[in-house]
Amino acid sequence: MQRVVTSTTLAQAVADHLRKLIHRGEVAPGERLPAERELAEQLGVARISLREAIKQLRADGYVEVRRGASGGTYVTELRRPAEAWRARMRAQVGEIDDILDFRIALETETAVLAARRRSASDLAALRVAIDALHGVNDRTAFRQADSRFHLALARAARSERLADAIQTSRGELFSPHDLLPFDEPVQETLQDHERIYDAVRVHAADRAAEAMREHLEHTREQLRFIVFGGEDEPEQARTAT
Repeated sequence: MQRVVTSTTLAQAVADHLRKLIHRGEVAPGERLPAERELAEQLGVARISLREAIKQLRADGYVEVRRGASGGTYVTELRRPAEAWRARMRAQVGEIDDILDFRIALETETAVLAARRRSASDLAALRVAIDALHGVNDRTAFRQADSRFHLALARAARSERLADAIQTSRGELFSPHDLLPFDEPVQETLQDHERIYDAVRVHAADRAAEAMREHLEHTREQLRFIVFGGEDEPEQARTAT
């Protein structure tokens, strides 16, 4: 695990860091976290700060502590955080559009640079990510494969700052696909990723940017459905884009 960047209180920074790892699927539901001493060393923080962070995550429904021979701290199935996320998005009208507009500005330019700068090894990494998405059989595997593709694209753009910004934005926008029929976002995401890959492969920068824009507009539609379902969106949400 990467070491956390200290900000606000250290315990809050640790909790935010672990939460984003869970959001991106890097730590899966049902997975046991490393023991306290080991995890504190991995993150480069004191055990007391980690303990307080775990306490926050427990209160928010991200982890649970189990006793007994197989005891430890485990990631939950995330139902409570998912519902809390949906309630927050419903209350903060325009939040989805604000984050997606940022991602579109960020990742369309990333696609342009990737199309111009990619190497053969970059294409291989993108293909591995797409192939992994073909084989997913649960939501955690989906999130992992989806994140792998976007980060591989950022690396192909040859910009560490872009890669960091994409990781941060993906962690902020918790996309609980378990509130959707599972095969719906997977198939659409596969098609979108293939179109982006095809454009990057032939150095078609403008086409890569447009394919990324269409992909993120599909993401916007999925998230609006998760939040609002079949209900009418508030007027300010529709006019915020």
